Amino acid sequence: MTAHISRDADTMSSPEIPVSISEDVYTYPNRMGRIVLAAMTEIVGLHGVRATLNLAGLSHLVDNFPPSNLEPGFTFSELASLQIALEEIFGVRGGRALAQRTGRETFKYAQKDFMPLLGIADLAFRPLHLGLKIRIGLEVFAETFNKFTDQRVRLADDGGSYLWIIERCPVCWQRETSNPCCHLAVGLLEESLNWVSNGRQFSVREIECKAINDENCVIAIRKKPTL
Repeated sequence: MTAHISRDADTMSSPEIPVSISEDVYTYPNRMGRIVLAAMTEIVGLHGVRATLNLAGLSHLVDNFPPSNLEPGFTFSELASLQIALEEIFGVRGGRALAQRTGRETFKYAQKDFMPLLGIADLAFRPLHLGLKIRIGLEVFAETFNKFTDQRVRLADDGGSYLWIIERCPVCWQRETSNPCCHLAVGLLEESLNWVSNGRQFSVREIECKAINDENCVIAIRKKPTL
């Protein structure tokens, strides 16, 4: 089901200007940019994506998604601008909820394009202890970002949770917000954990964010599933 474009009270409060590309341009490969936009189309529909791209200052991508190759070309600035535009169109709460759903859908698309490259397409079906599969999955996903993108991720452990620490985050790139805003990353992790655990659900919550002036974006993943 696609969302309908509408504005609410959140939309009119302190609108952000889409970020500009900095002198040092960090990127995702084109294929990842294409996957995010394809996933977003599933969530908000074609008209919603067109409106979001236009408001984000990315009209060159309307009906012209990046090519499906691994060349660096989809910038952190572009990804962050998409998040801002979603919040402008659908309101802060609505936009972030849609970004989280887009993150989940993004993982589903990524399974087709990146899992074969990583050699873990069967990880969910391996006869391993659930905790070990979760740890291996998170380590491989972090390695994927570090290898194929300019995003920098490391994994830590505080005992009860794994900490997904994004030291260079594209989702909130150059943003300043009142609350953590990397909902697309949260959704991506939620769906990846659902896949690797064969349908279990985990608490996934962003507890620190660069956009609110924290040192890193930190997403806490409880080790024990909620369902």
